[in-house]
Amino acid sequence: MFAAVIPVKNEAKGLKQVVFNLAANSLDLIIPVLNGCTDNSLSVLEGVNCPTLAPLCFQEPLGIDIPRAVGALAARRLNAKGVIFVDGDMTGANSAVLGQLLNAVRQKGVDLALTDCYPPYIYHHLSPQASCLLAIRRKLNKSLGLMDNIGSATPSHGPHAVSGYLLRMVKPNDFAVPPLLLAKAAHQGMKIGLEAELPHLLLGSPIRSSDHAQRIMETIIGDYLAALQMQNDSPGSRYFAGHEYIGYHAQRRFDLLNAFASGVSTGDCF
Repeated sequence: MFAAVIPVKNEAKGLKQVVFNLAANSLDLIIPVLNGCTDNSLSVLEGVNCPTLAPLCFQEPLGIDIPRAVGALAARRLNAKGVIFVDGDMTGANSAVLGQLLNAVRQKGVDLALTDCYPPYIYHHLSPQASCLLAIRRKLNKSLGLMDNIGSATPSHGPHAVSGYLLRMVKPNDFAVPPLLLAKAAHQGMKIGLEAELPHLLLGSPIRSSDHAQRIMETIIGDYLAALQMQNDSPGSRYFAGHEYIGYHAQRRFDLLNAFASGVSTGDCF
């Protein structure tokens, strides 16, 4: 069984298209994880004629990346052979791109199939913030011996797919801090590949406020610092040069993820 996980937080505008793009790839199950939605995202899903839809609905916001971990755990419980992750606003991740990622897991034995959202030919168009993020992404990938293979690609950015083997071998919490997922896959000798290309501006994600962009940047930098300084399979410090990079990390509800993992919380569904 191959599944898809769609983290959803007020993504009603593009959600239907994301589901259609996934449904074109012969998936057995599509798991939207709605968390703290205040728009009509659930109504959109109820109106989609897709028999493979199996949403999980949480009234409280789970925080950034926690829905991905919840979906991964749900797929693991169903013994999925592979899972593809696509955010609910990534309307530009068309069926062809998603098919490349799925094929890498299905046919080529790739354990972590990534998308290049910043191919080299667009580097001269990058903002200072994007250049900063790419630099720390490259630093981690180089330290993991992956630069020649995946460049600056990361599961923090763009659609990606994982094998059932990876799903079983890492902790659910690792999906909630994507650079840790990458680092642990590399440390365990899993096959990691750059399997698709979709420039950031074509993902379809809406333009957010400057404050949101800054907090996302701080979150990702902190995640990468934690992965770079990982010790004994645990995340390291988010400090660098006297500054702690928190961003949205403090809003990640690991307690709700743990409650789901233990069966205390199941997530309402239809």
